[in-house]
Amino acid sequence: MATLGIDFGTSNTAAGIAVDGTPQLIALEAEAQTLPTAVFFDFEAKEMRIGAAASDALLAGSEGRYMRGLKSLLGTRLMRERRVLLGERLDFIDIVARFLARVKSQAEAATGVQFDAALSGRPVRFHSADDARDAQALTDLREAYGRAGFDRVDFMNEPEAAALANRAALQPGDLGLVVDIGGGTSDFTLFRQRGNEGIDILGSHGIRLGGTDFDRSLSIGRVMPQLGMGSEIRHAFGGDTHLAPNAIFNDLATWAKIPFLYGPDTRKAAAELHKFAEHPKRLARLIKVLEEELGHDLAFAVEAGKIRANGAGAEGDADPVIDVSMLKPRATLPLPRDWMRKRLSKLAEQIGTAAVATLNHAGIEPAAVDRLIFVGGSSLMEVVEAALRARFPRAELHRGAALTAIVEGLALSSAQAGRR
Repeated sequence: MATLGIDFGTSNTAAGIAVDGTPQLIALEAEAQTLPTAVFFDFEAKEMRIGAAASDALLAGSEGRYMRGLKSLLGTRLMRERRVLLGERLDFIDIVARFLARVKSQAEAATGVQFDAALSGRPVRFHSADDARDAQALTDLREAYGRAGFDRVDFMNEPEAAALANRAALQPGDLGLVVDIGGGTSDFTLFRQRGNEGIDILGSHGIRLGGTDFDRSLSIGRVMPQLGMGSEIRHAFGGDTHLAPNAIFNDLATWAKIPFLYGPDTRKAAAELHKFAEHPKRLARLIKVLEEELGHDLAFAVEAGKIRANGAGAEGDADPVIDVSMLKPRATLPLPRDWMRKRLSKLAEQIGTAAVATLNHAGIEPAAVDRLIFVGGSSLMEVVEAALRARFPRAELHRGAALTAIVEGLALSSAQAGRR
């Protein structure tokens, strides 16, 4: 039974196998080693697009429904809610399953091998504050793999896979700490390099906080006020005012919840806010976003601004901006590096605290760590690096394949899984 290693991520997905003891990644889309974890139900072509094709269809203005961050819905009630898409009643397990089925078929086409089993990465904790929801998330994901056509699926903690892939960065006897900051979770694995004998996992820990939370914080701080968040709303009777409710804006700043905002109830609520708003121009922008379904366009703009701001901080360039030209031609919002650093510092501190907790569980002092191994796209954030450096000043920093370390470890382990 051939086993495919799959890193099903909040933002990106990758697949790989081991060839003669070496991880080999499979190009799932053109020559790219990673595939955006996104789907687009194209209402005109009547088909589901995945990956970059899904994002391209959205940005091109095609009529349909775009979804990203599906992994964040695992374990929630939304996963089993059914919606009519392209004439079918589907729940989100079906949607994840169809995405995984496409990964399976493309991997089989690229390798000529039929994969009946999968070794899937998983966060240490899908839901760090709710044991029942955490267990349900794994049940949901297991069911999605089954619906995708896999006869068997095994799971491996994502930072443990990354530790296996990065063992060569340490000398025998060294202690390494994997810091895996993904789109939806932050995961950590403390391990010891055992030379030719592999690695010893000393402890793993995780929290439900990742790159999409950084995006959400920046969106709420910079973009949502331009749509009316925090605006005064007059009472229908009398001269008193109250602040616009935050729910719509919070959901609009959250990748996984954007598709649920385009119904008549939300649009009616926005129209009511606009009717009594002290600053109606701001609420008019909210109505525009909902009517023209621009939520994901804004989310992409915030993400792009975050990436530029992080790069600018390293290179000393001018402060970047968030491009909101979809609201008004040539409009931008400033994103100063210092403001962004302060805005995200609390989230980074939570990540740093969770990293130290990983060592506490293992009875190891931070000063004993020889190497910090950063993986995951959001591990490249300056504010994250600063929080970790402050807690592990003696440890050397290692940045390997930030976006592919997990799938490389899964590919290496898939060979053993296939022999069981």
